[in-house]
Amino acid sequence: MVTVTLLGIAQDGGRPQAGCVKQCCHDIAREDWSYPVSLGIIGDDGKGHLIEASRHLTDQLQIWGNNEISSVWLTHAHLGHVDGLGLFGKETMGKTGLNLHLSESMLNLVHNNPFWKALLDQNVFIPTTFEDTDEITLDSGFSIQAVKVPHRDELSDMHAFLLKGEKKNLLFLPDHDTWKETLDFHGVDTIRGFLSKFEVDIALIDGTFWSSNELSGRFQHEVPHPPISQTLEMLGSKNERDPDIFFIHLNHTNPLYFDGPERKILLDSGWKIGVQGSVFEL
Repeated sequence: MVTVTLLGIAQDGGRPQAGCVKQCCHDIAREDWSYPVSLGIIGDDGKGHLIEASRHLTDQLQIWGNNEISSVWLTHAHLGHVDGLGLFGKETMGKTGLNLHLSESMLNLVHNNPFWKALLDQNVFIPTTFEDTDEITLDSGFSIQAVKVPHRDELSDMHAFLLKGEKKNLLFLPDHDTWKETLDFHGVDTIRGFLSKFEVDIALIDGTFWSSNELSGRFQHEVPHPPISQTLEMLGSKNERDPDIFFIHLNHTNPLYFDGPERKILLDSGWKIGVQGSVFEL
């Protein structure tokens, strides 16, 4: 049986976020901290596969049961998704020959970063590149397909991952800019059409902000993500044929962290909020 563990539900900065003195990050109990989004996959053969490498890897591996990792997969280059790569090196875990799956533009960035390049030179990682729609079958009872989506590409491009198991398919889409751009890119008109195209049963999707005015000033335009309120308008209520949709990548300002009206609206619509440590079977 293939299992997927959600090792984090927060946006790149985590929760509480460094430097935040607002109520959203005030006096949060340690057990309620949220780590940047990441997935831990255990295949039929018992091998572990990690999607994203955050700086909170120590805590996330404890959530996952400290499983042995045989491959690491990266969606893109933004903070929170890659800032734990160095933990696999000689200063910490001392890994060698670990398979690293990433896009060509992400690999170019690795080669141009002296710190990350050293991890390749020291044989910590053995890189393998993928392109949009590439599907890699692992000897673990599942495959991973790269799904390119439009997102800020000042550092690298962005790929969601479709995990295909024997019984279910799970989509990991933590970041993208807008639904219009994503749907246009894939030639579909609706979110349901997009999920149907890839035969998705479980979708973990970008829920960074509840509304477009959650951040003020310039940040509102520099950090584009589809607001959850807009996604709910596009989806309406869940019906019995819909996949299960979980919102993840929640910014520390997101009201879904609290038991308020926003959470009630979402749950009453039949959709769900990602829970750190939850396990999905494929």
